Amino acid sequence: MSKRELNLAPDAKLNMLERIAYGFGDFGGNLIYTAISSFLLVYYVSVVGISAATAGSILAISRIFDGVSDLIMGRIVDRSNSKRGKALPWLIRMSIPMGICAVLMFTIPGGMSMTAKVVYAFITYNLVSTVFYTGYNVPYATLQGLMTLDSYERGLLGNFRMMLATAGTLLVNNVFTLIAQTVNGGGEEMLYAAQKGWTVAAVVMAIGFVLVSFIPFTLCKERVKQDNGGEDGNQGPSLGESLKSLISNKYWVLVVIFLFVLYFMMSTMFGSQFYYVQYRVGNAGAFGSISSIVQIFQIGLMLLVAPILMKKIGKRNTGLIGMIVAGIAYVLTAAAGTNIPFLLVANALKGAGFGLGAATMWGLLQDAITYGQWKTNVQAIGMGNAASSFTMKIGSGIGTAALGWILAAGAFDVDPTTAAAASALSWSYIWVPLITTVLGCICLILFDLDKKYDIIVKDLDEGKWKGTSDHPEL
Repeated sequence: MSKRELNLAPDAKLNMLERIAYGFGDFGGNLIYTAISSFLLVYYVSVVGISAATAGSILAISRIFDGVSDLIMGRIVDRSNSKRGKALPWLIRMSIPMGICAVLMFTIPGGMSMTAKVVYAFITYNLVSTVFYTGYNVPYATLQGLMTLDSYERGLLGNFRMMLATAGTLLVNNVFTLIAQTVNGGGEEMLYAAQKGWTVAAVVMAIGFVLVSFIPFTLCKERVKQDNGGEDGNQGPSLGESLKSLISNKYWVLVVIFLFVLYFMMSTMFGSQFYYVQYRVGNAGAFGSISSIVQIFQIGLMLLVAPILMKKIGKRNTGLIGMIVAGIAYVLTAAAGTNIPFLLVANALKGAGFGLGAATMWGLLQDAITYGQWKTNVQAIGMGNAASSFTMKIGSGIGTAALGWILAAGAFDVDPTTAAAASALSWSYIWVPLITTVLGCICLILFDLDKKYDIIVKDLDEGKWKGTSDHPEL
């Protein structure tokens, strides 16, 4: 393969407005994503009447299609060229159809047979997640790597991304069911009473997402130019070359595993949180405070602490500290039982841990992709970033499916008040997330790219890769 000339911008420094604008892309995306991860299973089971096991299976089977779509979208981004760049145009192209389909997903007609409802749920869920969210999120993730090569700036972009994503999660967790209750007639007992409230809540989230998607499209800029190669300027490495480049990159593999376990953990925890507070703690009215304190502390750590720690000790070490804190918080949650003040303290620690971990993960991914480009001389930034969408959705989808299976094993949908149902909730909310958090710590311990990243960027800036580098041993 001939060497591809790159016009890199390794020292690009971004202003605060552009960092915030980039973060708003995930704020908008999370208006839809959080509605899915926190409430879709609740909607399927408690409003539509689909069994927990069937609902979980819908999400699990859909992951197969989702994985394929991510690879396709990554390939499309790698081969894209426009005046605005590779990634930015897709944010607008995908936002409106995704918003429409998100509303349809929370609007399963009541007159259908149960079989028809399951088919409808499967189709609408895949339109949102497999088609349009992939078409939005893969380019959005890629954009982070195209705005700058500076490792610290990438860390800040990832930090702002997750900070505003968390703000979106906080908003949805506090207003989604409130909208549904209000439209259905008010009062907690009216939450599951009618379809209309859930549809209206989905409409509000969808409109917000479409409007917010224009912010990064308008204010962000792609600075890292990548030549697709080929005489027509529209060819890139083959699919096989791209995949081989990624799979042979140990740092990319470690980040992929880290993202998977992180989103698996968040899906089982956040997906079971509403039920856990209602049936395990016995106080559904405490859900708002117990869920909100996680996001509040997560945002606080990302805003005030993460940038300082990343500057002092690097992204890897910052993320590792966060995962250790989160693991301790799960143990404290188990010890808290039904003591709400104790639970609030444990969830505040979870938020702190999530804040440090989430602030670093996307920057680590971009650095791993850059390392792969240096190692193999293959430009596969779109395919590499497809990992972010792929693993996020695979992790969250299988996590949500696992939640459904765990609840079904405890016969939760038959009687949520039994000892078996309580045990199922504890495994979903505490023990499974704790196990995945430990796996995330192992991934970060093995990720030592920070020790060699500056040399790699210098080589790329000089048009070198591992085969022509003065440091091929890296």
